[in-house]
Amino acid sequence: MKPTLLVLAAGMGSRYGGNKQIDGFGPNGETILEYSIFDAIQAGFGKVVFIVREEILDLVKEKFLPKLEGKIEVDFVLQALESHVPAAFQNPERKKPYGTAHAMLCAQEAVQTPFAVINADDFYGKEAFQVLGRFLSEEVRPDLHAMVGFAIQNVLSENGTVSRGICETNEKGQLIGMTERTAIALDGDRILHKDGEEVIEIQPDTPVSMNCWGFHHSVFQDTARMWEAFLPANKENIKSEFYIPTVANTLIEEEKAAFEILPGGKTWFGVTYTADKPVVIAALKALHEAGEYPDGLWS
Repeated sequence: MKPTLLVLAAGMGSRYGGNKQIDGFGPNGETILEYSIFDAIQAGFGKVVFIVREEILDLVKEKFLPKLEGKIEVDFVLQALESHVPAAFQNPERKKPYGTAHAMLCAQEAVQTPFAVINADDFYGKEAFQVLGRFLSEEVRPDLHAMVGFAIQNVLSENGTVSRGICETNEKGQLIGMTERTAIALDGDRILHKDGEEVIEIQPDTPVSMNCWGFHHSVFQDTARMWEAFLPANKENIKSEFYIPTVANTLIEEEKAAFEILPGGKTWFGVTYTADKPVVIAALKALHEAGEYPDGLWS
């Protein structure tokens, strides 16, 4: 069976100031996500599942369904504050979604194959989908998952701080742990994470997670188990989030699974801030002009 592409598209986009999941960036108004889906189809993926908020569901369907009809199977899943949250653990003061691993869990019923997980607003490049497609078709097992690694020097914004999962690796190049750093920025020729009084310098070639994952379907069982532990521990913390790196770290610590770091992370750009948009538009225009993508992506 062909692998599935799971798209995280339920984020609020508060720093960007709009629904960047459906904003146009390509020469013909293509979204960033269209390039990921195009690359995934070329890499052998057979289905795409959009995880969205209810208030943007119709917009997403209107934007993508006409272009993808007949090219790949499409499904939609809602991530809501009450999704997989028993009444005893719901907090009416909470406004933001529970995070990426919660989003992944919401898609459990729609995914029956090995699958990749990506952000809707990140451009990962065709190499990332080629290595993921190969891994998910030939290598993935219940005890072996993967992520595409990107050097931190290539995944920063000139317009403000970014959050990145900083990876630790073993002698085999496998992931052995990940730390979420939420305030990383360029400072002259250095890359720094500043959290209050703590300042950490990060080496430019340090691999980071850009939420470009490859999983065996069995990961849903482990994610559900961890989610059941997360809920009672975080009921009163309305800002708590359940992240995919938390799932990965836990599986590694429990020695239940290993994570290969795949070498496809050669190209990345994305939109965290409104000021990032012209940079992305120029980058996509250059890729079209270089012949990496056809003039009409879906024609």
